[in-house]
Amino acid sequence: MSKLWHPNPDSVTVTRQVTDAITTFSVPFARLGLVKIGGRGTIVKLQSGGILAFSPVTLTDDVAATVNSLGGQVSYIVAPDIEHHLNLGPWKAAYPNAQVIGPAELYDKRKKQNNEDVHFDFPLTTANKRTIEFPADFTAEFELEYFDGHINKEIALLHKPSRTVIQADLLFNTPSVEQYSKTGEDPSSGFFTKLAQALWTTTKGKSQQRFIWYAGAKDKKSFNESSKVVESWDFDKIIPCHGDVIETGGKDVFKKIFGWHIAAADSAAKKTH
Repeated sequence: MSKLWHPNPDSVTVTRQVTDAITTFSVPFARLGLVKIGGRGTIVKLQSGGILAFSPVTLTDDVAATVNSLGGQVSYIVAPDIEHHLNLGPWKAAYPNAQVIGPAELYDKRKKQNNEDVHFDFPLTTANKRTIEFPADFTAEFELEYFDGHINKEIALLHKPSRTVIQADLLFNTPSVEQYSKTGEDPSSGFFTKLAQALWTTTKGKSQQRFIWYAGAKDKKSFNESSKVVESWDFDKIIPCHGDVIETGGKDVFKKIFGWHIAAADSAAKKTH
C-alpha cells in the first residue's frame, strides 16, 4: 500500500469544485507502484440535500471536512468497478446510512478477500441492469449505465443537471497532471508510465480505442450496447478517475474512442429491423 498511496495524503490532495454541485479529490496514484495514472474521488451535492460519493479517496480529515461543509449527509457511495473499492469500508463506517451501489461481482470479490463486510444495497448484474430501481432522488439527477461487458465491470454515471459523465476505468485521460500537481513529481516520468500513457491518451485516441476494443471489452455485444447508451446521453464534461478532467468536448472524445463499439451497435440494430 505504501507504494500506491502517498504517506501524507492531505498534503498532496487537490480539492476542486468542478461545477456548482460537483467536487473532486485528485490524488497521486501509481498502479503496481510503477505506472502513474493518478486517482480521483468525486462527490456530488444532490438537490435533495444528500451527497453521492463516486470512487471515494482516502477519508482524511480534510476530505471529511469538505463533506461536512456540504451538509455531511452521504446518501450514496458508488464503487464503480471491481478494482475501485479500497476505501469503501471506511466511508461506509463513517456514513452508515449511505446506500452502496456496485457490481455484484465486487461484493463477492471483497468477501473472498476478507475485506470489510459492506452490504451492497444495489448490486448490479447482467440480469438486473435494465430493471433495477433506484430511489427518486437518484433518478432525478442521474442516469446509470452498467458496462457488464467490460473486463472490470464498469459503472458510468451521467449527472444530468451539469451534463457531466463520471466514470472510473472506461476512459483514461493521461498524463495525470492535476493529480500529481502537489507532489513535485513529473506525472509522465518513468518507463512504465510513458508506455502506459502512449495507450491511455485522448489526444490522438486511436491507441486507447484499440486498447479498449481488444483488451477492455470482454463481452463485445454488451459493451457495444452500453457504449451506444452513453453516446445517447447529453453531456459535455467527463470526470475520469485516472488523468485530467475533460472540461469540455467530452461527447466528441467519447465518440472518437468508443466509435468502433458504437458503429457495431448501430450495425447490429439495423440487422434486427
